[in-house]
Amino acid sequence: MRNNINKYVGYFLAFLMAVMTVDVLWGVFTRYIMGSQSPWTEELARFLLIWIGLLGAAYVAGQNQHLAIDILPERLEGAAKQRLQWAIRLLIAGFSATVLVAGGARLVYITYKLGQYSAALQVPLSVVYSVVPVSGLLIIYYKLAERGAPTEAQA
Repeated sequence: MRNNINKYVGYFLAFLMAVMTVDVLWGVFTRYIMGSQSPWTEELARFLLIWIGLLGAAYVAGQNQHLAIDILPERLEGAAKQRLQWAIRLLIAGFSATVLVAGGARLVYITYKLGQYSAALQVPLSVVYSVVPVSGLLIIYYKLAERGAPTEAQA
């Protein structure tokens, strides 16, 4: 199931990248060819970049390709290495739960209660910021779903 989720997140990220590419190209076209840039293209690109960055971080966590300092894991072997890997997974999950899920949910709630909308697109900012807790939940799921010996990317 973990691989299916990661596959769909990857497809969704590719879709968002395609939309952002078309959006930026349209913005450049309207600015330099038509003389006046469409007012919504910059804002849409900004929101897509937020979604791509946060979902991309979750996707990379699911692939075990995230940045890591691997000095200590290289020196350990066997059960000690496994315990360290679990401690690292729990720290990542704890950080994600605290900062991304709890903090992100609070951000979504506040922007929803205040009724904040984006300037050009008139999209509720709570929808834009909803990617923060979603990404946090994905990271937690990926880190707690890891089993067995660490892969080469983790070691």
